[in-house]
Amino acid sequence: MEMPRLLPKTAIILLFVQFALAQVMPLNSRIEWLALLDLRSSLGIRRTDWPRKAAPCTNWTGVHCENGRVVGLNVSGLRRTRAGRQQPRFAVDSLANFTLLASFNASTFFLNGSIPDWFGYRLAALQRLDLSSCSITGLIPSSLGNLSRLNYLSLSGNDLTGKTPSTLGQLLGLSVLDLSGNSLTGSVPSFFSSLSNLTRLELASNYLSGSIPASLGNLPSLQLLSLFDNGLTASIPVQLANLSRLVKLDLSKNSLSGSLPHSLFSNLLALQNLSLADNDFDGTLPATLWSAPNLVFLDASSNNLTGPLPQLNSSINSTRVLFNLSNNQLYGFLNTSLKKLGRIDLSSNYFQGEGHSDDLSNASLANNCLEMVPNQRSFQDCRLFYVQRNLNFSNAGGQEPTPSPLPEFDSKNNKRVIFILVGIFGGLGFIVLLALVLILLLRKRDKSVASQRGTANVGNVPEGENPRPPKDPFLLTGMGESFTYEQMLQLTGNFAEANIIKHGHSGDLYRGILEGGVTVVVKKVDVNLIRRESYMLELELFSKVSHTRLVPLLGHCWENENEKFLIYKYMPNGDLATSFNRVTGTDGKSQSPDWITRLKIAIGAAEALSCLHECSPPLVHRDVQASSILLEDKFEVRLGSLSEVTAQGDFHQSVTTKFFRKPHRSSDQGTPGGLSSVACSYDVYCFGKVLLELVTGNLGVSKSEDDSTGEWLKQTLSYVSLYDKELVNNIVDPSLIVDEDLLEEVWAMAIVARSCLNTKPSKRPSMRHVLKALENPLKVVRQEYSSSVRLRTNSSRRSWSSAFFGSWRHNSLESATAGPGPTSKEMQPGRVGSHGSGGNEHSSSNKKSSSEIYPEP
Repeated sequence: MEMPRLLPKTAIILLFVQFALAQVMPLNSRIEWLALLDLRSSLGIRRTDWPRKAAPCTNWTGVHCENGRVVGLNVSGLRRTRAGRQQPRFAVDSLANFTLLASFNASTFFLNGSIPDWFGYRLAALQRLDLSSCSITGLIPSSLGNLSRLNYLSLSGNDLTGKTPSTLGQLLGLSVLDLSGNSLTGSVPSFFSSLSNLTRLELASNYLSGSIPASLGNLPSLQLLSLFDNGLTASIPVQLANLSRLVKLDLSKNSLSGSLPHSLFSNLLALQNLSLADNDFDGTLPATLWSAPNLVFLDASSNNLTGPLPQLNSSINSTRVLFNLSNNQLYGFLNTSLKKLGRIDLSSNYFQGEGHSDDLSNASLANNCLEMVPNQRSFQDCRLFYVQRNLNFSNAGGQEPTPSPLPEFDSKNNKRVIFILVGIFGGLGFIVLLALVLILLLRKRDKSVASQRGTANVGNVPEGENPRPPKDPFLLTGMGESFTYEQMLQLTGNFAEANIIKHGHSGDLYRGILEGGVTVVVKKVDVNLIRRESYMLELELFSKVSHTRLVPLLGHCWENENEKFLIYKYMPNGDLATSFNRVTGTDGKSQSPDWITRLKIAIGAAEALSCLHECSPPLVHRDVQASSILLEDKFEVRLGSLSEVTAQGDFHQSVTTKFFRKPHRSSDQGTPGGLSSVACSYDVYCFGKVLLELVTGNLGVSKSEDDSTGEWLKQTLSYVSLYDKELVNNIVDPSLIVDEDLLEEVWAMAIVARSCLNTKPSKRPSMRHVLKALENPLKVVRQEYSSSVRLRTNSSRRSWSSAFFGSWRHNSLESATAGPGPTSKEMQPGRVGSHGSGGNEHSSSNKKSSSEIYPEP
């Protein structure tokens, strides 16, 4: 056998040299070299990732070259300089110089601002664009439809608004389109059906409405379709059964109705994951439910499905299948053949008959009508359900299900067991007490350090780190798009009277329509009539602070010398004051929001104020009332009326330049000239009145500060008692229909409102604690109502809810006799003795620190 000939040494050396040269291939284009340097500066990328003296093609992280030209840029996860972290702007103009750029990935890299329109004209070679979770705002540019080579487009996790541009239907080579997690409106575009190469279409968590287009069934390559958490209505089009390659379909958290198509299970042979939860589907489950060959997960919970379970095929053995059919109206008998499935949740239905937990150990059966199974519905509920449907109830002559008995102990061993338990719990109690003491000492030390620094303790961020955003981050942003005066005239129809929304205290508000059909709000400020600070203050706030709960500022116009304009996102439901009785019912009549919506509004407004108060220094809104709480189409809260926002500790006449200065120390004694410092406790007081408006339906209370309002507050709060829930029935809005559980939440909100309306500013809870209480209303009343003794004996570590009840006990008598608050004069910020004075949680003159009165949640 002939041996292979070995390469001579010279050939090996030549190959090695060629390989080495390929690894240090220089960047051939000086224009692209300068463009990279410009990007390095504008994006704030650290020199350790993009070192100036090294070759970009081989030594710069995320830079990919071919033949000495840049073809790919990936800045996702790169560290940034301190300046880059402080001003994360969408400053990528230099990308236009990379004419061969095929891929740009900036996911999770903050690029505050809107996508430039030139993206669709100057990046013709782009094949992959990933801008997910970059804090991008504004509209999706229609010019993106010109990127004919694009096969991957992800804009998820941003705050994009408006409708999806129809030009995206021109991207015939697109394989992945992800627009989820934004604020897109309109219907699901039917032009997506032209994207025949699409494998993933994700539109979840937007504000899309209307029905699912039947044309989506014409996407032969589609494997994933996600439309959950929108406002979609109507039924599932049967054409979706044509998606033969579909692996995952998520339609949950919408308002879809009708019956489930049988073809979803019989035709979609590749389907593995189907989510239909939280809709309004009715009818029976399809008989083909068990026959889907590859289905491993089905969630059809929280619908109106009824009827018995379809017969399980005797030959099926899908131990890996997970089914969730809970919270429906399914009924009938169960059989042990369900053991062939992996896990199945049948809780909160109306199944009857004998049930044996051992035989169905894979099933969750709580809250049904089964015998010999714990935690079932009451006999009356079960019987009524079956009688109303003219069905036979097998347990009609039976007895009410009883809870499982507690285990009995042998009387001879009772003492021994008791001694053992006392020893165990005594030891654990000592350990817990010791841990609580240590935690209290550490907390006091941390708070003293934080007070010396004068800023919130948010932890150290290592030099150059690019931290991921928190759940609701404050982000630095610009002032939106710059408009011309000519555009202002076009938007508002020459400021026609018909387009006036209302006359605000800092300017008239007009409805306007952008070229793309997006409705906006234009604030017209006459600088001759209104002091300059009123609009500059608001603009300064938007230029430095951004948050999802603040009304989005889309643009401005400074061209006119005497009139200035601010352009905001339009809120379909207006403000709380005007929309409260404008919700249309099924009978065509107006009706007030239900309790769930009211609680959602309260939580959203509390979240906005809490975030303002947690700035450094804290920012005080100073105009908290129903008209300041703006509502989107799903009653999501956006806080408006921001022209009066002032830094806590500044005087009433403070101007924009004081926003981010070091906070002043304020005291209860006021300041020279009869002025006092503005404090967050004033916002808390005003928010308490908003809460009472939501409970009672008596709108107008939060904007009024006259003597009649004070008398109404005093009379209303006399019906709010921690020890008598039924009293609150005397003040609840008559239009509300509340059951026992909801009444408990109403009671809790009223208690929180009373705490906010405490006569002493220093005794009011912080907005952070108010938010925590509204998020856990039942915990507020149940924890305090049932464990007042435990709270007294564990005073070393008080619960977060004691922030409300600590001052309640000390002030309950005087508040019942003296009324809810100071006189109307004292309610004006900027006066000695107002809500704004003495309520500064950072004040050094209070008898107790805020941490002692309102502990950490």
